[in-house]
Amino acid sequence: PQKTSFHRSQTLGYKNGFAFSRLPTVGIGGERLYVNQLSQAELDELSKRPMLTYRQAKQAPPSGFIPAHVAFDKKILKFDAYFQEDVPLSAEEHYRIRQVAIYYYLEDDSMSVIEPVVQNSGLLQGKLIRRHRVPKNDGGDHYHWKDLNRGMNITMYGRMYRIVDCDPFTQVFLESQGIELNPPEKMVFDPYTELRRMPMHKYVTPSDFDQLKQFLTYDKQVLRFYAMWDDTDSIFGENRPYIIHYYLADDTVEVREVYKQNDGRDPFPILIKRQRLPKTFVDKKKTFPSCVLEISDQEVLEWFTAKDFAVGKSTTLLGRTFFIYDCDEFTRNFYRDKFGITDFQPVEIKKKPLEEVPQVIPPYNGFGVLEDSLQNCFSLLPKPPRKDVIKMLENDHRVLRYQVALESPNPEDRKRRFILSYFLSNDMISIYEPPVRNSGIIGGKYLGKTRVAKPGSTTENVMYYEPSDLTIGSTIEVFGHRFVITDADEYVLNYMESNAESFPMATLQSLRDHFRPRQVLKETAKSDIPMLGTSDQEMDELIVQVQEEMKLHKYLNNKSIQEAFLQCDKDGSGILDKAKFLALCDSLSVPTNSFLVNKLIDLCSCGEDKINYCDFLRAFPC
Repeated sequence: PQKTSFHRSQTLGYKNGFAFSRLPTVGIGGERLYVNQLSQAELDELSKRPMLTYRQAKQAPPSGFIPAHVAFDKKILKFDAYFQEDVPLSAEEHYRIRQVAIYYYLEDDSMSVIEPVVQNSGLLQGKLIRRHRVPKNDGGDHYHWKDLNRGMNITMYGRMYRIVDCDPFTQVFLESQGIELNPPEKMVFDPYTELRRMPMHKYVTPSDFDQLKQFLTYDKQVLRFYAMWDDTDSIFGENRPYIIHYYLADDTVEVREVYKQNDGRDPFPILIKRQRLPKTFVDKKKTFPSCVLEISDQEVLEWFTAKDFAVGKSTTLLGRTFFIYDCDEFTRNFYRDKFGITDFQPVEIKKKPLEEVPQVIPPYNGFGVLEDSLQNCFSLLPKPPRKDVIKMLENDHRVLRYQVALESPNPEDRKRRFILSYFLSNDMISIYEPPVRNSGIIGGKYLGKTRVAKPGSTTENVMYYEPSDLTIGSTIEVFGHRFVITDADEYVLNYMESNAESFPMATLQSLRDHFRPRQVLKETAKSDIPMLGTSDQEMDELIVQVQEEMKLHKYLNNKSIQEAFLQCDKDGSGILDKAKFLALCDSLSVPTNSFLVNKLIDLCSCGEDKINYCDFLRAFPC
């Protein structure tokens, strides 16, 4: 077994165009030869036989040398054998018989074992032992053709093979070499394989009805019925269409569902697979569960046939009732020729009208813009509401500003003043509170830009505040807070007068009445006739003199004086009645009996009984 080189020396050659043979100098693999290296002619020459009297003895012609790989080329001994293999993990077989062929090559005494390949056997078959000199024992001996015979066991690499027979060439060769062959044995076959080859015995009860004739006659002929299953009694039920196929070749029935586009159902087209459907069962015990009943001819008295299906009738298949309302043309011809039925009037299926469920819009919760939040009630993917782009471009940077006062039972809140801005581009309102020092209230943004709905409006009918609703003295409600409009910019009056056709007359008239005293004052100031023969320079000099005199009256509070006049002027016109003006001065301890103060009051007079207190308050700076 330790030998690795099996080279053979060259014994054939050519000389002068003729082939000749020569004796090998070394054995296989370069081993030393222990046999005689002399030819028969050389041996005869060395024998030195006695010479005859008359002439030399006639020598035999030398015999030619033929090497083993030439003499035994393509001469192979074949033996039929088998071996037994254990199958531990199978309940059907405990061992397996595997048939093999053992080949012995005479030219180099090598052997190989090959198992014929069987399709779908699940075994690794083919060459089990490759061609080589197979060791016989641990002593280094190898198997020889003299060790092989019929009816014997041979062990190769731990596996025992049973030789049962050989081919005719092997038998002739061994007998020519003087080996007595054992009688051949029968090949043992695998019992499990033979069992699989045997056809399964089927017990078929002879029938009077020829099923083969039915199959050959009605093959590929199918009756088609259009049916409807009414499931409206259950929750979320509906009328669902089905197609019933009746195969005439074997009396089987198939029920298929009809799917429509975007019906929201999973694509399972077959409701009942193709099978024979029982119509009437044999009376069975109530204790036996029907769900595990194996349906056969012993359990069924009657099966469904073509007679059980008709247009306009209901058929119960496996507990589900189907109403057949129509069939195809082939089915009509079959029933007309087979059963003589001519009434195939299709039944019109009336669909129940769907109940219109009114869409209930939930109340507005106050978050976000109403139109934007309302889109969540109409679609899962809400879209932003459309904006009036033309209006936004035309009224860009146009803002109407009003002065508003807060209506509140709290006296501190009643003194608060706010600036309400109305944006004409998108009808939004913002409220800003100017900060007042030492008031205890932090001013700033009171309300961001948003659309303010009128009181009493609903989500279905939303009414927002418009410029026509903002009149002098009107009250607006902003998210539970009430504001009174006390003043407005002159731009508001100018804008409404330029667009008078878009606003009601009452709104425009309220603004005109509010701004009329100011316009009168401006016209008087612009006129060429000075008031009471005075000039602006004389007015300024008089105010400086009054301020110097008022410094002597340290008890006066200029800030409280200005606040009192502003509170008294409710319409914000800057003009008060003379009697009301004098009464307010007396309540504030203003020395109206002073000459300078009386002169200043005369200069601030506007008509007979009106006084412009704005110029008068210049003498009392805060």
